Amino acid sequence: MAGGAADILSHEPSLPPPALDDDVREAEERGWTPAKIGLWAVISLLGGLAWIMLALVRGETVNAIWFVFASVCTYFIAYRFYSKVIERYLLKPNDRRATPAEYKADGKDFVRTDRNVLFGHHFAAIAGAGPLVGPVIAAQMGYLPGTIWIVVGVVLAGAVQDYLVMFFSMRRGGRSLGQMAREELGVIGGTAALVATLLIMIIIVAILALVVVNALGESPWGVFSVGMTIPIALFMGVYLRFIRPGKVMEVSLIGFVLLMAAIIGGGFVADTEWGAAFFHLDRVTIAWGIIVYGFIAAVLPVWLLLAPRDYLSTFMKIGVIVMLAVAIVVVRPEITVPAFSEFAGKENGPVFSGALFPFLFVTIACGALSGFHALISSGTTPKLIEKERQTRFIGYGGMLMESFVAIMALVAAISIDRGIYFAMNAPAALTGGTVETAAQWVNSLGLANVSLTPDVLAQTAKDVGESTIVSRSGGAPTLAVGLAHIMQQFIGGPAMMAFWYHFAIMFEALFILTAVDAGTRVARFMLQDSIGNFVPKFKEASWRPGAWLCTAVMVAAWGAVLLMGVTDPLGGINTLFPLFGIANQLLAAIALAVCLAIAAKKGTFKFLWIPAVPLAFAAVVTITASFHKIFLPVPAVGYFANNAAFAKALAEGKTSFGTAKTVAAMEAVVRNTMIQGVLSVVFVVLSIVVILTALVATVKSLRAGGGTDHEDPAKPSRVFAPAGLVPTPAERELMAEWNALPAGKRLQQAGHH
Repeated sequence: MAGGAADILSHEPSLPPPALDDDVREAEERGWTPAKIGLWAVISLLGGLAWIMLALVRGETVNAIWFVFASVCTYFIAYRFYSKVIERYLLKPNDRRATPAEYKADGKDFVRTDRNVLFGHHFAAIAGAGPLVGPVIAAQMGYLPGTIWIVVGVVLAGAVQDYLVMFFSMRRGGRSLGQMAREELGVIGGTAALVATLLIMIIIVAILALVVVNALGESPWGVFSVGMTIPIALFMGVYLRFIRPGKVMEVSLIGFVLLMAAIIGGGFVADTEWGAAFFHLDRVTIAWGIIVYGFIAAVLPVWLLLAPRDYLSTFMKIGVIVMLAVAIVVVRPEITVPAFSEFAGKENGPVFSGALFPFLFVTIACGALSGFHALISSGTTPKLIEKERQTRFIGYGGMLMESFVAIMALVAAISIDRGIYFAMNAPAALTGGTVETAAQWVNSLGLANVSLTPDVLAQTAKDVGESTIVSRSGGAPTLAVGLAHIMQQFIGGPAMMAFWYHFAIMFEALFILTAVDAGTRVARFMLQDSIGNFVPKFKEASWRPGAWLCTAVMVAAWGAVLLMGVTDPLGGINTLFPLFGIANQLLAAIALAVCLAIAAKKGTFKFLWIPAVPLAFAAVVTITASFHKIFLPVPAVGYFANNAAFAKALAEGKTSFGTAKTVAAMEAVVRNTMIQGVLSVVFVVLSIVVILTALVATVKSLRAGGGTDHEDPAKPSRVFAPAGLVPTPAERELMAEWNALPAGKRLQQAGHH
């Protein structure tokens, strides 16, 4: 049996075994019947055919169903076979060993949680705006590069990172990524990792908030519907805490009905004179509202707002994405976007600047590889896991689900007219902000088979119940138009376009707001821990002055970046999203570097390639992208080059330059590009320090044949739970033995927390 010290763990004789016998489990896994062989043969052939249709059979159009089949079949194969290789040869979980949720159980942070409920919690926590926004923006390059990176990237990188970080954190009592870095990499590497994660978190939360601002700006319907989600979530929190404790499904259904009412009601309110006036807010006002919301939400008790949002988010996101996938299979929309677009080989695309390599790989962060996930996988989730083998289902499987969200977002974005796509996602400085100037500008791009008219833009806006769709950058509105375009063909027809559009906007904003308040809360904990090294009182999470002060500092930090993006003359999302992507991927490189060092210390040298391959790719891509943003002399790409161009124009006394039409706007560009450039330098330097210290630690372990083990001492488990979504026959038999025990002899059943 694998598991090191846990090999000698023995269970209590009066209790059934806490794990399946290894021989029984392996016999089940290797029991290949003709039906099972036939099933996997069909999955493999269907997946192979879908990839051939996408990558090799290039007609004028490609059917959207091939995206669904190619991704889903690849996910099934990767989960069944590749994640098993990681489990068997690198991690070697042992269910006879108690998890922190069992041996540290406190009813607050460490709580054994049903694996399916925990899957939902983890998925809701990791699946913010990234998989919805990045693929939409990256559609500028064509459909094929993004599709390959989303699917292949998650299999070999994103799901691997989430799985490894979660397992290693669980083995270390639920320690955070920063704490693990300090233990494994020493003072220099650990400090660099801690500072980097704190700064990167600020950028991530700011960009997520910016996406909400761009989606809701000048949209009374959207502002009302999204605003109503806050009292709905508060009601759900009170309902679950005091009125009907533990009734998760019941409160989720009530919440869903109330959300539908908020969307439908938003349409009526927006049509009234008072509603249109009261809820028609500019982007700066909305930004300030989100800043205030972020502070309040982060200091409220977790059960009052954050937890009910998680429930809503999980049901909504998985439900909507599955519904969209079914609609694509039924409707079978034809995609006219080329596999590689006219901008795939250029550095000056209108949606985002930079060449396909490396910028596609940092634009699509979440959905393929996301460092933000490492903070969740070493945050709440490892403190809630019942059994070690469940980490494969929750960590690897949860990330595959997020990747599918990204694929569906990409398909929705490329299903709409290409001219509309560029009119929506380019900044107002390029489109002119009106349907006439936007159509003229799009037609000047020389796109194949694109001839956009002002009437088409005006009619599309009318169909979705908005006053305009021009320069609604940030990805969320484009995804909403694409989803509405597909769903109205599936249910309701053109008359339902406005409903589906605002349903999608609220669906996206619900997730992003969850990420904003959860991200702020995590950032507050990180800051409290950091200050606590000097002022121990700050480490007490229950000390309210410390919690409020650290929350205010973090909200002020990401709020300043948010306001900078909202008022940026270059189009905030266009200049800030590359920084977000780079920062997120650098954080992933840090997480993989820590995992590499831990794996080397375990002595699993033959399988070090599992974390080493994605680490090498992430390091090359992100460091190259950082160097482009820092050193490239092309103003459209390089932050300092852009800064110099605008500073020179100001020095020459010009009153307008490029996309900045006033002196104040020019000064804003100079200020913003300098801040973004300096942040890029800080991020890449810290990340290189962490990666180098991890490589040094790995080499030392290779030479010594292993290293110091920082895992918590193994303790015998006194509970049993299945490893995956559906219990196997042998697991059902063992569960029956446990269920037959008198109530006083077994630990309390896992809760649905």
